[in-house]
Amino acid sequence: MTLEICANSVESARIAYESGAQRVELCNNLNEGGTTPSYGQVALAVKLLKIKVFVLIRPRAGDFLYSDLEFDIMKQDILMCKHLKCDGIVIGLLQKDGQIDYERTKELVSLAAPMEVTFHRAFDQCKDPEKAIEAIIQTGCKRILTSGMKESVATGIENIGRFIRQANGRIIIMPGRGVKASNINEIRERTGAMEFHTSAKKTQGSSMTFQFPGMKTTELEWMQSDANEIKRILRELQK
Repeated sequence: MTLEICANSVESARIAYESGAQRVELCNNLNEGGTTPSYGQVALAVKLLKIKVFVLIRPRAGDFLYSDLEFDIMKQDILMCKHLKCDGIVIGLLQKDGQIDYERTKELVSLAAPMEVTFHRAFDQCKDPEKAIEAIIQTGCKRILTSGMKESVATGIENIGRFIRQANGRIIIMPGRGVKASNINEIRERTGAMEFHTSAKKTQGSSMTFQFPGMKTTELEWMQSDANEIKRILRELQK
């Protein structure tokens, strides 16, 4: 069983590593669905962590239909990850009609080699998931992150099981979005999944003793990986 933590900072990645996670997906701006982290964040994560580090390659929030300039940015960020010796990258590209952007995805997979490539939850916005799975397999991606075409794994669990049966070992189907200690064993039992993805995050309050008058406390808060939740999830997986 593999637990991947979506870490929105090097500190969150460190917490995930020290709590026992087997892999992190490093990103920025988790509240917007994640964007590519900085060179410094990636370099430090690779240096400090003794587990696999995957990096989200996403130049902006929003949809997954990218301009030529955005595609060039993605390629440069992949080369950065290769230079820093990351273990993998996470991408997702769609065409206007909701089909997988096969040619561009295949190009990025080739550029990323020998790093592993995960196709992220852009999959959950595609037009035809069964056709998309076959296309993604042909691009050379190693896994697909999905909530089962639903808002969360709790409501998409039946679809996830169906996708895993269709994949039949040719590609890893990894449930993500809403994976918690309280439901991970049900997800595993009902789908047969072997890898799981979660942010396991909590709100981190500020240690500032001075707060500018009129500023809301929430403006000083941020999200960070929760060591206790990660450990609870891992204990459940070990049952």
